[in-house]
Amino acid sequence: MQDERERLIACIPRLRRYARALLGGRAEADDLVQDTVERGWDRLASWRRGSDMRAWLFGIMHNLHADQQRRPSLATEPLDDALQPATADTTAHGLALRDMDQALRQLPPEQREVLLMVALEEMRYDEVAAALDIPLGTVMSRLSRGRERLRLILQGQPLPSTLKVVK
Repeated sequence: MQDERERLIACIPRLRRYARALLGGRAEADDLVQDTVERGWDRLASWRRGSDMRAWLFGIMHNLHADQQRRPSLATEPLDDALQPATADTTAHGLALRDMDQALRQLPPEQREVLLMVALEEMRYDEVAAALDIPLGTVMSRLSRGRERLRLILQGQPLPSTLKVVK
């Protein structure tokens, strides 16, 4: 039990990073991580020993996030993000991060999830497929389409009709 507890705790930084990239806001990301860790802890008996706990927890996070997206929520304003004086270096870096964040937000959620798991979390395709409970080919397809869409958005190019989101 101690070994599983330590494995679960070791996954928290990666869960936080992914949640922050997925949601943007620190408070929302921390809430999602807390819910994920709580559910993972409660269901630790269902984790298969010898399998990748990180992928298992990312699967839990994905399902929780999907459930939260279906639920209506109240709009809130973050209060804890303190403004800090900007320098030329931090301003340029901050602008690049802002541009990337805005571009990622323009991706369809299923492409953004796969892209973040592969690029940010360095998960293997089979781990992403297991975490999201989708076929390996779907992971590769979403990743390819997401990368191309992100490239076009960042370059300021119009999206071909085949890459536009159908609502």
